[in-house]
Order: sequence, then C-alpha cells, then structure tokens
Amino acid sequence: MQHRITLNPVGATLEAAHGAALKDILFEHSVEFPCGGQGRCRGCRVRTISGNLEINDAQRERLTEAELKDGWRLACQCHVEQDTTLELRQWDAAILTNETAFSFTPQDGIGVAVDIGTTTVVAQMLDMQTGAVLGVRTGLNPQARFGGDVMSRVQTAVAENGAQQLQEVILRQVGALLHQLTTSARVAPESVRRVSLVGNTVMHHLFCGIDLTPLSAYPFEPVNDGLQTMSAASLGWDSVPDAVIEFLPCMGGFVGSDILAGLLATGLHRFERPSLFVDLGTNGEIVVGNRDRILCASTAAGPAFEGARISMGMRAASGAIWKVARVGDSEEITCEVLGNAEPTGLCGSGLVDAVAVALELKQIKPGGRLIKGDSLPLRDPVEISQTDIRELQLAKGAIAAGIKILLKQWGTTSEDLEHIYLAGAFGNYIDRNSARRIGLLEFDPDRVQPVGNSALLGAKVALFAGEKGSDEQQEILSKSTHISLTADPEFQDIYVDCMGFHQPV
Repeated sequence: MQHRITLNPVGATLEAAHGAALKDILFEHSVEFPCGGQGRCRGCRVRTISGNLEINDAQRERLTEAELKDGWRLACQCHVEQDTTLELRQWDAAILTNETAFSFTPQDGIGVAVDIGTTTVVAQMLDMQTGAVLGVRTGLNPQARFGGDVMSRVQTAVAENGAQQLQEVILRQVGALLHQLTTSARVAPESVRRVSLVGNTVMHHLFCGIDLTPLSAYPFEPVNDGLQTMSAASLGWDSVPDAVIEFLPCMGGFVGSDILAGLLATGLHRFERPSLFVDLGTNGEIVVGNRDRILCASTAAGPAFEGARISMGMRAASGAIWKVARVGDSEEITCEVLGNAEPTGLCGSGLVDAVAVALELKQIKPGGRLIKGDSLPLRDPVEISQTDIRELQLAKGAIAAGIKILLKQWGTTSEDLEHIYLAGAFGNYIDRNSARRIGLLEFDPDRVQPVGNSALLGAKVALFAGEKGSDEQQEILSKSTHISLTADPEFQDIYVDCMGFHQPV
C-alpha cells in the first residue's frame, strides 16, 4: 500500500510505502538528523498538518506535551501509516561556494574541485586553460543520516560494515554531482583531467577507505598516508573516465585536508610574521604559522555553532533567525530571518548575536546565568534557553582556549599577528562584534578577515599542482606540527576561564 506525503513549505508531494521510515524519505528533502536518527535530539522536528504520526517514549522525552498536542514529532522516530501533510523546519539550505580569483598556470582540459563537508558537499568545474567556472553543484552529505557530527560517523564506521556503507554513499553522491556538472556544462567526459577533493579527517578517511579505528579513542591520531590518488574507474565514476582523482592529505589529528586547502588559499605559509587561521564548526580547527613553521590543532567545539543541540536551533536556512541586533540604546531588539519567512528557529550566528545583545542589556550574567526566568524570547515563537546558553559557552570556550594555547606554544601574541582569517560558512555569517563580545574571538573586529569557503578555493588551487601533488602542499606539511590541546597542562584552567562572558578590554 502506498501513501501520499505532502511537504510544506517546499510544496513537494511524494509516494511512500506503508510502514516506510520517515527518516529515509525526508533526508532527500534536506531534513537533517544530527544524532543519527537515535531520538536523542530535537533536530529533525516536523509538524503534522493532517494525518497522524505515532508517538513513542523517545518523543515524549524530547518534546513537551504542548508540542505533541500541536502536532510536532521527531521524524526519525516515525513511520508512514497514512496520507500525511507535514511542515518541515529545515529547507532551502544555503551552501557556501567560492568565486575568488586565484593565480594559476594554464593547462589543457577540465578540472573539478570538491569540498566534502560534514553536512554539505560542493563541486565546482573549471576550464583549466582560463580558470573560468563552468558549473557548480551542491548537495547534502548523505552520511548525515548516520549522524550529524564526525564522532557519530566514526562510531558507525568502526561497527561491522559501517565504514563500507559510509564510503559507498559519499562515492555515489560525489559521482552524481560530477555527472550533473558534465551534463549541464555539455563537457565531454574524457576532457575532465583532474578531480581534487578536500575534507576533514573523518570525511577524508571515509572516502578513501582508511581505517578510522585510531580516531575512535585517545590519542585520536589517524593514519596519515599523504596524498591519496585514485582512478575514476576504481570509484565507479563513468562521467569522468580519464580523470586523475586526488584527495589532499590531512595535517594531523582532526585537522584535515580542508585546512591544508585553506592555507593554500590564504597563503599563510608565505608570510614573514605569524598569522592565525580559524575554521569554526562542530570540530574547530586552529592554525598559527608563518613561512618558517606552522602549529595546528583541533578542538571539539560541539555543534552549537551549527544550530544542533540548541532547543530551537537549525542550520542557516529559510526560517532561521540569523541576525539579532539592539535598536539604538533601547531595550528593543530586531531579528532578521533568512528567506524573508516566518521564524521557525535560529542558526549559530543568530545565537551568538542574541547572547551578545542580552549581555549588553544585562539579561545574562557574565557567568552565563539568565537574570530572569529560564528562557530568553527573541521573536515568537523562537526563544533561547538556559541550556542553549551553556551549549554556546562550551563551544566558544573550546575555541577561545585553543587559540590562546596555540599562540602561547608558538611564542607570539594576538597583537603580533599579521592576519586573522575566519573560514567556513559560520565564519561567513557571524557578526565579528558579537563574536568579540561573547569572548569567542577576542580581537579587534576590523582585523578579522572572513575567507568564506577557503577549502573549496584551496582545492581549486590544487587542481593545477600536477599529478604527484604540489611542492607547496609538501612545504606546508613539512613545516607543520600537530598539537594536542588536551596534553597542555594549562588547557583545563584556560578552558574553564574562557567559558565566561567577560567583557573584552
């Protein structure tokens, strides 16, 4: 028996078999499952407009009685039993690409740069003779159905057949994007000479079939086999049959090839004075270095910056409050919503803004405690809770502590930094004044330079590097040292101190 499922506000209608898992159906329509569909979070909430979805113990634990009565359900816990109309909280995801110009030596043929992120995948096709962008394709990383963060996927990978499943779905996804690019750009498949891929350490290992067991337990040091070169045939990619496929090497620990690509894009390794590179996300990566030496580290910031584990959190998509500001010197606030839609939640940049404004209005104590009540209303029905504030404190404390420790170990100070680069989608949207106010980035906001999707730009640079990898890549790796932040005897004290919302001097 088939049932009809109608999805609002996207206006899609689809057929599903009786008893089918709603999770499998909705993932194809950009609904994410941050906890891997285990019913441990609220990230996959949907609301039933008509029809009915079952309620189990996991939903009673995560949703209030009022929410359940109003039709809210956890999609990961439901199955299709009848015709149903659903309201989706997540849609129209904005995936960050990069159109920045860069220097290169012209070559024959076509190249494709691919950034495999934990949540999204971006592929960009270039004419290697002119550098012109011939096409861009983006999509969700299908591995997200196994968990929204890297450690969930590590746990899945080390289980029986888990790694193979995760590898197969990402190979199919990237292969499909390549097929779409060659078709839409009307490019002959045999003209694609190179495909350059980057990603964090877990994405790198899963794609390349490298054992993730070392990353599943302390000291979290992965197998690092350098540049991975593959043939299109070995990956089943018929749309680029003659292309050389290269996945750039990782830098150490959870600092992946996406950060190596970020350094290629910014040129940090060529400067005389030290510079700082920060990529904010579930796993925050930090680099301090110059032309002589480079220190890199990662810290488990948690998913607060991406809206996960926040009571009304969501990605930066339509319906998300992404900016909160104070109206003059009054106590009134304004909220900007992506997609010019009614608010349904808030993303990481909105959370940072909201807390920064609340601190200015003295609605939150420097220690993080709300002055009144246990929630802070923003724009109906969106509010942030005391638990949300604590999640942000944990995330921003980890990043701030990591920056301080890396600067200390390098032997420099923030005042001596030539450049301060902020990478990634979150870094592209965050208000730098708000980031400074909460103690996330304790720098003059004018000194912080957002560099967008530097991983994709670096992957494009790598396309022109030659089949044995770039000397520049090897130069960066040879002068880089991976630092374990938790091994620093001062880490715990610095981390605890950085959790507070103390006004920067």
